[in-house]
Amino acid sequence: MSKIDVVRAAMVEAMKAKDKERKESLSMLLSALKNAQIDKREPLTEEEENAVVKKEIRQTRETYDMAPADRQDIRDEAAARIVVYQEFAPVDMTAEQIAEVIDGVLAELGIEKPSPKEKGAIMKVLMPRVKGKADGKLVNQVLADKMK
Repeated sequence: MSKIDVVRAAMVEAMKAKDKERKESLSMLLSALKNAQIDKREPLTEEEENAVVKKEIRQTRETYDMAPADRQDIRDEAAARIVVYQEFAPVDMTAEQIAEVIDGVLAELGIEKPSPKEKGAIMKVLMPRVKGKADGKLVNQVLADKMK
């Protein structure tokens, strides 16, 4: 069952429960997923669906962060939307799991003690393995810690 079907089913449940805010959030997420599928012109893969959900979460967080302090209504709406979106988002890798992947990449590349000069080569191999599964900032931070 695709994420579009899952979100649509959750939206129907929200409509039956007369939960307007949840229904609107799910409607926006469903729209983003459908638009991505239309742009691709074929069904989305699970990774692509997860990327769309993460993008929506990121954009909603930006809305929350950019809202003026006196506009609590915008902040409340964005916070509620993030909670709904996170139900459909994949669980991100932990720092320990990322460190394991980095260790595997370092072993594959034959690097015992990574240096800043080698960071580009490491990231080139590492990022495709963690894309959609881990936050890029956390990956960068874990790699930087290994370089110390």
